Amino acid sequence: MSYAPEAAQAGTAPGSWRERLRRRFGAWIKRRIPPARSVTLDQRRIFIMPSRVGVFFLLCLAVMLLTAINYENNMSYGLTFLLATLFIVAILHTYANLAGLGVHAVLARAAFAGQQTEFDLRLERGGRRPRFDLRLAWPESNEQRINLIDADSEVLRFYCPVGRRGWYHPGRLLIETTYPLGLLRCWTWVDLDLQAVVYPQPLASAELPGQAAEAGSGGALPVPGAEDFDGFRDYRGGDSLRHVHWKGLARGQGLQSKLYAAHAQSDRWLSWEAFAGLGTEQRLSHLCYWALDFERRREAFGLRLPGVEIAPGSGDGHRDQVLTALALHGVERSA
Repeated sequence: MSYAPEAAQAGTAPGSWRERLRRRFGAWIKRRIPPARSVTLDQRRIFIMPSRVGVFFLLCLAVMLLTAINYENNMSYGLTFLLATLFIVAILHTYANLAGLGVHAVLARAAFAGQQTEFDLRLERGGRRPRFDLRLAWPESNEQRINLIDADSEVLRFYCPVGRRGWYHPGRLLIETTYPLGLLRCWTWVDLDLQAVVYPQPLASAELPGQAAEAGSGGALPVPGAEDFDGFRDYRGGDSLRHVHWKGLARGQGLQSKLYAAHAQSDRWLSWEAFAGLGTEQRLSHLCYWALDFERRREAFGLRLPGVEIAPGSGDGHRDQVLTALALHGVERSA
């Protein structure tokens, strides 16, 4: 997440107290709740504070207490302390609604730049305690609200818009609840260590320069035992009698032999040098387009990038390998 746009505003410039406070808080939360693929919520990972409704409730209790003291009214005292006890009980139930909850990273799906990627995670209630009114969301994702009552676990799917190619990290997942009375907000931020690969945005071009742009099969090569008929030629001594064109001889066409050949398919290569003169992102986008085009036509193809060479192949696995190599060209996985 970048705060560059806000940095230009007053009070949020680099080095300001707000920015320093944000960095220090980020470092503190990272030490307290480090990244992990699976997290079980406990007292170290859970925070609880009065909600806006809860703050108003406490103010009302303060006014009621002052009124009871001023008028020395026992009924006012009793009602004030009863409501205060209710607030304390609500603290225990709100905290217990998150305590012991298990959150597990399941899958991060790849996407193309400018589209949406999908993240799957599994929520486990932990024990027999039902969980009510749980809200989960990443900073830029859709929101999920869920109750875990009968089911022990449930898989949730989130959608996040992605920008540039490379690795996309959705940030820390917010899990919160205000159950049962809405007087308190109990929440946590967990880092599930999920990163999705973002492929370059495909950019069409009229043709693919170089060898890979040549359409059609390779030349016909005579191969003994091949079964592809490739025409006739004059009979030569030593030709098999089985290949003699007897019907043509009967029609007075002369003695000819049938010619069989195997068609050799030329290798298709997507080369970094094919789009010389263009910028890095444009090259990768063009190569991404042609990789998808070859896969759509079920043609085998390979990839040559600086420091990377993938042998020609086909299929979903080969396509994903090529697209991943394009996505991570010059990009390192974050720590």
